[in-house]
This record gives sequence, structure tokens and C-alpha cells, in this order.
Amino acid sequence: MYYNDETQVYFNGRFVKAKDANTDLYGQSLHYGYSVFEGIKSYRTEKGTKIFKAQEHYDRLRRSAELMYIPFSYTTQELTDLTYELLERNNLSDAYIRPLVICSPNMSLSKGLESSLVLLAWEWSNGYLANKMRIMTSSFQRPNPQAFLVEAKVGGHYVNSILACQEAKDKGYDEALVLDANGNVAESSGANVFYEKDGTLFTPKKGSILPGITRQTVFEICSELSIPVKETFFKPEEMRGADAAFFCGTAAEIVALDSLDDVPFTKAWEETVSGKVQQAYSKLVRVLSL
Repeated sequence: MYYNDETQVYFNGRFVKAKDANTDLYGQSLHYGYSVFEGIKSYRTEKGTKIFKAQEHYDRLRRSAELMYIPFSYTTQELTDLTYELLERNNLSDAYIRPLVICSPNMSLSKGLESSLVLLAWEWSNGYLANKMRIMTSSFQRPNPQAFLVEAKVGGHYVNSILACQEAKDKGYDEALVLDANGNVAESSGANVFYEKDGTLFTPKKGSILPGITRQTVFEICSELSIPVKETFFKPEEMRGADAAFFCGTAAEIVALDSLDDVPFTKAWEETVSGKVQQAYSKLVRVLSL
């Protein structure tokens, strides 16, 4: 699904075939989830293959490593150049890109001593989620921001995401809506969330969420389209039965939601400002990608 015998990856300072890459079984990243990563998309545009917001993603990767005390010396420009080379070597345009920073062997609970950069990419021409998703409020909460550095994109944090997402699927839903420790809406298992009421979009404040790059792009689109947006804390009951709602993220892009806890969103998607945001985002990444 992700690679074949000819697929190349960047690993530990050089390009190698994916089937030949291997990692140390005593690494901290394997044992403790002590790694940082990004999810990035590239698109075939009228100006050739373009990585969407490479600088923002790689600045965040470097910041995540810094927050987690993982030594990492690559610059954003070096990372961007290596990624374009990776795409060219694998003849990819519409692709999902996974940079991963893993740590060297160390069985102690101490900061990383050395790190290795891994760059992977595979074909991905559309979002991983389908429109009109049925979602449920999860019994799992977002990690406590006093226990984790939630603004860093850390491998170990996503065990929480797996639990929330799988719980929803086991109960017949498409995805989960995860709350914070105070019972406020936070995000999905792997994307930010917005809901719409009377032409205004509402999204959770920073605190327990990972404030995504796609979330920021939604703010930029709303500013251009004069769509009001409010960052605020709110409960799931305030979101149920709203005019519309969507998840947003690099992989998901903008995904319309059908219902929350079996309560439908009430307005036809094509009549919503949320639908306008979705159209604008699709045009931005595929035609005018930065």
C-alpha cells in the first residue's frame, strides 16, 4: 500500500530503498514513542508539483524536536529540498509526506542523545476521510496539557488517537469527537473541528488541541471571504444540531460532517459558509499552492 520494491526513502543521511531501511531495536522511539513527526501534502498544480506550506510544517517539526529535547540540526530549507528530491526520485506529485525524527538506542528515561531523520512519501490523491461523516463523542479525553506538551506533534501522543478512533468505528461511526479534561470539545482523533451557526464558524481555543496548519489556513480563507470565526470553549451539546460542521487537517483537507451522536447537522452543505471554505481550500492547494 505504501511502498514497493523500487520505492526510495531518506534515512539516516542518505536515500535508500524502503525495503532496505531498518532501525535499531533498542531505540527510544520504538520503546517509548519518543519521536516527532509531520504530515504534509504535495499536489500537482499548474506550476508543477508543490508542497503545501512546507515552511510551516518543517518549522513545526523543528519546534517539536526542540520542545521534546531531541537534538535535530536540519534547517527548514534543507528539509524542503530533500523532500522535493524524494518526490522526484519516486515520481510523485499528489502525495502524502511523512517526516519522522527518531532517537538513537537509549533504554533510560532521559532526553535524546542523537536523532535520525526519516522522510517517506506515497501517492495520495484525496483526503483519507469521506464527506458527510457520522461522528460520536468519545469516552477518551485529549491528553492533559499539564502532562504532555500538546503543541508538539509527538509519536506517543497518537496512542490516544488510535483508541478514540477505534472506539468510534467499533460502535458503527466514522470518527470520534474528543473532549478535553473539562468536557469541552477539543478535536477529532487526528484533525481540528469547526461548527457553523448563523453564518459564523466556531472552533476550540488553544489549550488542549494541536493547533493545526490547516486550521490556520481556514482562518486565512475566512478572512479573505469575510466569514466570521470565533475561537471559544464549547460543549458537544452546543455543537449538536448546528447548521454544519467539518473536520480539517492536512490529510483530511476539509471534511463535511453528517451528524454528532446521531443528531444531524441541519443545513444543506452547499448552502453553508463551511462549503465555501471547503471549495476555497481545494482551489488553494491544487491551483494556487504556495
